[in-house]
Amino acid sequence: MKITQLLTKDTIILDLDAQRKSEVLTELIGQLDQAGKLIDKKKFTEDILARETQSTTGIGDGIAIPHAKSSAVQVPAIAFGRSLKGIDYESLDGQPAHLFFMIAASEGANNDHLDALSRLATFLMDANFRNQILAATSIEDVLQAVSNKENEVDGPKDEVSVEDTHGAASSMKKILAVTACPTGIAHTYMAAEKLNERAKQLGISLKVETNGSSGVKNRLTDTDIAEADAIIVAADTKVEMARFNGKPVIQTKVGKAIHETDNLLNRAISDDAPIYHHESSKEEDSSSESKNGFYKHLMNGVSNMLPFVVGGGILIALSFFWGINSSNPDSPEYNAFAAMLNTIGGGNAFFLMVPVLAGFIASSIADRPGFAPGMVGGLIAITVTGVEGASGGSGFLGGIIAGFLAGYVTLFVKKMFSRLPDALEGLKPVLFFPVFSIAITGIIMMLVNPQLTKVYTGISSFLEGLGGTNAVLVGLLLGAMMAIDMGGPINKAAYTFGIAMLDAENFAYIATVMGAGMVPPLGMALATTLFKKRFTKPEREAGKTAYVLGACFITEGVIPFAAADPGRVIPAAVAGAAVTGGLTMLFDIALRAPHGGVFVMGLVDGGIINVLLYALAILAGAVVTAMVAGLLKKKIA
Repeated sequence: MKITQLLTKDTIILDLDAQRKSEVLTELIGQLDQAGKLIDKKKFTEDILARETQSTTGIGDGIAIPHAKSSAVQVPAIAFGRSLKGIDYESLDGQPAHLFFMIAASEGANNDHLDALSRLATFLMDANFRNQILAATSIEDVLQAVSNKENEVDGPKDEVSVEDTHGAASSMKKILAVTACPTGIAHTYMAAEKLNERAKQLGISLKVETNGSSGVKNRLTDTDIAEADAIIVAADTKVEMARFNGKPVIQTKVGKAIHETDNLLNRAISDDAPIYHHESSKEEDSSSESKNGFYKHLMNGVSNMLPFVVGGGILIALSFFWGINSSNPDSPEYNAFAAMLNTIGGGNAFFLMVPVLAGFIASSIADRPGFAPGMVGGLIAITVTGVEGASGGSGFLGGIIAGFLAGYVTLFVKKMFSRLPDALEGLKPVLFFPVFSIAITGIIMMLVNPQLTKVYTGISSFLEGLGGTNAVLVGLLLGAMMAIDMGGPINKAAYTFGIAMLDAENFAYIATVMGAGMVPPLGMALATTLFKKRFTKPEREAGKTAYVLGACFITEGVIPFAAADPGRVIPAAVAGAAVTGGLTMLFDIALRAPHGGVFVMGLVDGGIINVLLYALAILAGAVVTAMVAGLLKKKIA
C-alpha cells in the first residue's frame, strides 16, 4: 500500500496554528476527525496522550510522530502538519519540531496498512526528504515529495546487504540489534533504519530484527546469535531476551538508537557491552515454549487475576469489621457501608476472578483473539453448573480448563481462516475469530461444565472433611511448597490452591499459605539479627528489608539470601514454612483475606485468641528457619 493512500489532501495542514505541543495534537486529531477517519475523537485523543506518557514522540531533527493503534480509528490514516517557526514538542534532542506526522492505526489494520505507516517513519530519516517537505509551498508539493520518495525506494536497484558487503572480512565485528516500541509503528522502524544507515557508513556488519505491530521481521537466528560479537536491544517493550543469555548485550531505549546511534555502535564494536544473564524465573520466551508453555500460560492467567483476588478479598474481609452478617439486610448486624464493600468485593471483583483467569490464559496462547472466548468460557465455568446446590460451578478448575480450551480453539480458528483473501484480512479479528472461537468454546463448556462441577465440588468436600492429623499433613505440604522456590512455580501453585479454596469458602488453606509464605524472609531476617557473624554486612542490611517484605507476605524477600547460599538457605526456609503450615492447620485458623500479611491478621475468624495463635504459628516458623540457617551457615572470616 502506498503512503499517499493514507496521507491525503484532507489530512494535511500546511501551516499549523498551534503554539505548543498539546495544541499540535488537538489540531491534528481534529483534522483526522474532520476527514472522517475517526469513530470516537475523545477515545483517540486518550490513546494518543497515553502513548505520549510512555515516551515523547518528538524524535528530534525537527520531527514528531505522535501515533496510536486505537479502536477509535475508523480508517487507518496519516495526518500531517507543519510549523516553519518550530514548536517546543519536548523532543529527545531538545530542539523545536517543524514536521508533525500523526499516525492513526486501527486495531483491525492489516499488514499492508501497518507496513505503509511504518515506512513513512523510515523515510523521515532521510534529510533530503525532510528538506523537501519543509520547502513545499502547497499540499500537492507535500504529496509529490512523498510519492517521489516511494518511487525512489521501490525503483530497481542493485541492493547489497551490509552483511554481504563486509562479510568477507573475517576479522570484522558482527553486530546484531533488536528494535521495539510499545505500538510498533514508528520508532521501531526508525531506529532500525538509523542503525542500518550508520552501520553501512561505518563499515559495520549489522543485522536488525524489528518487533512491530505486524509481527517480528528479519528475526535473528540461533546461528546469528552464536556468531555475534555484541547485541544492541533498543526497546521500550518486552522482547525475547533468553536467547541472548551469555552474550554481550547493550540494553537501551528505542529513542537512543535514533539519536545516539554512533555511540551504541561504537560501544558494540569496542567490547563495551556487559554480559547478559537471563533469569528464567522472571521471563520466558518462545524458545522455551515447548518446555514451559503450560506454566507460562497458567501464570499469565494467575498474575492478571491477582488484583481481583487481593482487592476483592480484602474488601470482603473489611466488611466483617461490622459483623460476620453485616452485609445481610435481614440481620441485626446489617450495615449499609459494609454491605457495599461486600458487594464490590464479592459480588463483582471475586465474581470476575475465574473469567479473567481464563481470559488471560487464552490470550497467552492465542494473543488478543483468545481473550474474549477465554472470558466467556470462564464465565460459563462459574455460572452453568448443572448440579443442584452448586453455586460456584466448576470454579478454578473449570476456569483453567476453559482458558486452555479457548486458547487452542482460537489457534484452530485462526488457522482455519488463514487462507482468506487479503481483502478480508481486516474482518478476521473483528468478525470471524470472535464469532467462531466464542461459539465453539461456549458450546464445549456448556456440555462439559456440569461434569467438571461434580469433580470440583467433590474435591472441595473432601478437603473440608479433613481434620486432625490429615489436615496438619496438608498444612506441612503447603507450607513447604510456599518456601521451596520462593515465588516460583511451586510457590504459585500452592497460593493458587489457597485462592481456589477461598473461592469455595474454605478459609483455612489461604491462612496456611499466607502464614507459610511470610516465614522465609522473616526467618532469614531474624537469622541476620541472631547470628551476625555468619552473614556479610550487605546480607545484614538486606535482613532489615526482609523483615518488612516478610511482614507484607512477599516471599521473594528471601531470594538474595538463597541466591548467595541456596544449599543452606532453602532447607532452612522450607523447614520453617512447613512448621507454620502445620501449626496453622492444627490451630484451625481461618482467614478471609487472600493477601496483606500482618495488615490483615486482625481479620482472622474466631477473635483475638485465633489471631494470637496465628501470630504464634508464624513466629514459630520464623524461629525454626533462623535456627536452622544459623546452624548450617559457617562463620565468615
